[in-house]
Amino acid sequence: MARRPLRRTRRTTTVAVLTGAALVVAGGATAAARPVPKIVVKHGVTQPVFSYKDAIREHVYVETGVDSDRDGKTDRVNVDIIRPKETEQGLKVPVIMDESPYYDNAGRGNESERKTYDAKGDPQKFPLYYDNYFVPRGYAFLAVDMVGTTRSDGCPVSGGPSDVLGGKAVIDWLNGRAKAYKPDGSAATATWTTGRTGMIGKSYDGTLANGVAATGVQGLETIVPIAAISNWYAYSRMNGVKYTDDEQPWLSDYVDTDPAAKCAAVRADLDKGEDDATGNYNAYWKTTDYLDGTIGRVENVRASIFAYHGVNDLNVKDDHFAKWWNALAKRGVQRKVWLSQTGHVDPFDIRRAAWVEVLHKWFDHELQKIDNDVLRLPRADIQLGPDQWVTQSDWPAQEAKAVTLHPGADGSLGPEPAAKGSTGTFTDVPGAGKGTTEAEMVASPTTAKPFRVAYVSGPLPETTRLSGTPTAGLRIMLNKPTSNVTALLVDYGDDTRVDYLGTGSGIETLTTEDCNGEGTASDDGCYKQTRIKTISSAVNVVARGWLDAQNRESLSDPSPLKPGSYYDVRWDTLSQEYLLKKGHRLGLVLAGTDADYNTEKATGAKVTVDLSGASISVPIITGQDPAALLTPRPATPWRGPSQVTLPVQERKLS
Repeated sequence: MARRPLRRTRRTTTVAVLTGAALVVAGGATAAARPVPKIVVKHGVTQPVFSYKDAIREHVYVETGVDSDRDGKTDRVNVDIIRPKETEQGLKVPVIMDESPYYDNAGRGNESERKTYDAKGDPQKFPLYYDNYFVPRGYAFLAVDMVGTTRSDGCPVSGGPSDVLGGKAVIDWLNGRAKAYKPDGSAATATWTTGRTGMIGKSYDGTLANGVAATGVQGLETIVPIAAISNWYAYSRMNGVKYTDDEQPWLSDYVDTDPAAKCAAVRADLDKGEDDATGNYNAYWKTTDYLDGTIGRVENVRASIFAYHGVNDLNVKDDHFAKWWNALAKRGVQRKVWLSQTGHVDPFDIRRAAWVEVLHKWFDHELQKIDNDVLRLPRADIQLGPDQWVTQSDWPAQEAKAVTLHPGADGSLGPEPAAKGSTGTFTDVPGAGKGTTEAEMVASPTTAKPFRVAYVSGPLPETTRLSGTPTAGLRIMLNKPTSNVTALLVDYGDDTRVDYLGTGSGIETLTTEDCNGEGTASDDGCYKQTRIKTISSAVNVVARGWLDAQNRESLSDPSPLKPGSYYDVRWDTLSQEYLLKKGHRLGLVLAGTDADYNTEKATGAKVTVDLSGASISVPIITGQDPAALLTPRPATPWRGPSQVTLPVQERKLS
């Protein structure tokens, strides 16, 4: 607390000493102490009463307890802090924390912002708006350099133990359980905080929030994971089918701006551990699994969760959200969600004003313990079209009912199984091919093609909605021990849709700006506005799912198929929220290796599908009998679009 000016008398100079709520003056007299500053709340939310310009900016190094670079010394993580100056006068504030590996390489946000520092090494610019908006409202903001990145010690390990434990150590320090040091080497204590912390961030940053929450660390009250990973195996592959090669060592190298030799041995271990040769789940992947892993498990989660994901995100695919969400729901974790039709995009760049308003209420409720209406709002906000948002009580929509659709020998898709003996056959591109593109898979669905089979419903008699996770079930026979199998659920019909495959993954960045919070000459808190980007098209892939047939029973122990014998396989596609419009047709396309999103070579296997044992289960919301809705109906001859353009979605890491 700041001391009052001293008053001089004729006899001597009085000395004031702060004790509790009063100043004790030499000679026994007392004077009232300046009251401790307080958070101001109106209409259920904190008000911006603290100066951003005058806020304290500092950095400390927190002991992590890990030695990720194997140099015999405990790694320390750099923590850049901004907090109201009133925290030096007795105010205690909660913390909003963004732990990131991207502060000095990719940068943060749509404009790729990086930190800047003054001559003393203290932070002057914090990327994104969290500091500008929340510090004036009575929060501290911490921008934490993940272990092995920027100004922290160690080696990054692509979601593995030290990445997560570095962030956990910061939570421990904020709650008095870990040590930290100032730049001069003296001890640093977080006497200015309540210890209540919320982690937020997009992509890798949100992934770290998931991982730290999965350790069960006390003091982490809430997380806001935006387009975040919950299981790094599922980031690299699905059911044994690889999305990428060398993902783990490549990403570690990408976020590490130190000389390559420093962490070469660590990255060699990542390369060995990921086991690209098989695509199987193993003990290495267990260390990067926050659902059921060795350093974190969903059953340990104490924090509440406000999640965001794009259902068309083909970088961090939405099964990361869906599986994490469902596991949390089973445990009764307090949660909220927004889902959009975009790709890998931050909600700040989709629905800015509404997002900031709800995020503000969420942090106030969870960290300031303010009784506002955020939990009385519907749990889920869902984008169904370019300008169409709906709210509902949970996700998936509770009224969604599973409808089982079956492919027919005549190319139809409907509620009745095909007759026994009916088959469909395709070849997973012979030779050393990379597979078939999705555009090739979905074009001309009524025309026979050797690399796929396609089945299409009649025109839908009314608009209905898909909400949840479709599941493919097939009975297949191969002429080789295994094959990759792709299942695509397709919407055939002219429409204007969110352009999630195009540049920007569904948004267009404008030249105009708006500001969120207060600013300084170094950090103005202003960002370019955006708008949803649309495309008019005759076809859209609604849901995607991939399987290596030999991993049909286990991700860890493959079981090659005996050529000439039938086997049952079943797997979930990616989840979706989607309007299936009146007059459109729903298609199921089955093929081999997906050249757009699978990196391994095609097997060349011939795949025979027993149509009597083939289906896809689709969660549908409709006012009538779902089975009747999707019954094939007589129609004029229809061939579907013959020329289809489906770009491969750009991969924007941050």
